[in-house]
Amino acid sequence: MKKTLLALALAAWIPAALADAETYNIDNSHSFANFSIRHVVSRLSGTFPDVTGKIVIDRADLSKSSVDAKINVLSVNTSLAKRDEHLREKPEYLEPGKFGQMTFVSTKVEAKGKDKDKDEGVLYGKFTLHGVTKEIAFPFKVLGFGADPWGGERAGFEAHTTLNASDYGFGWAAKPNGPVGTEIEVTLLIEGVKEKAK
Repeated sequence: MKKTLLALALAAWIPAALADAETYNIDNSHSFANFSIRHVVSRLSGTFPDVTGKIVIDRADLSKSSVDAKINVLSVNTSLAKRDEHLREKPEYLEPGKFGQMTFVSTKVEAKGKDKDKDEGVLYGKFTLHGVTKEIAFPFKVLGFGADPWGGERAGFEAHTTLNASDYGFGWAAKPNGPVGTEIEVTLLIEGVKEKAK
């Protein structure tokens, strides 16, 4: 009898718990992995516009959320075709023939504040770039939720972090006093489309 009551309680609780989590597919036509890096005495910026993946978010408790995302290295865009080709083809740079994707899989989400700032936090996870996987942290902000003009629902997110190129085995980072810096400032601008209930 006790086992039956426990089973019924679990059956009632599990759907309610799952209902709090919403899944959003990253819209790669409205999502960008932007970067900025030193070039000689100035800074160069660019973007990777081909970002895909899923975001599972619990609005009431961000710590129960998760992210699984991929970035197509071939999509690099610095607004100059010759430079983009250089970044793709030179062995000291992106090497998309060997390392075609960057990936990020979250391991923990830390909500900022207990009763306030529930729309902010820190996303921790395993990031793979150039064949090297590191644990990194992304401070992030939920920009909002709302209906789109096509009958769907969307969510917006922004996140920032700084990567060190030498951590990922890039050849240019090994050159002392090189024209390209080693610190890469990253800004993620992500728009997700909510999955419809099956």
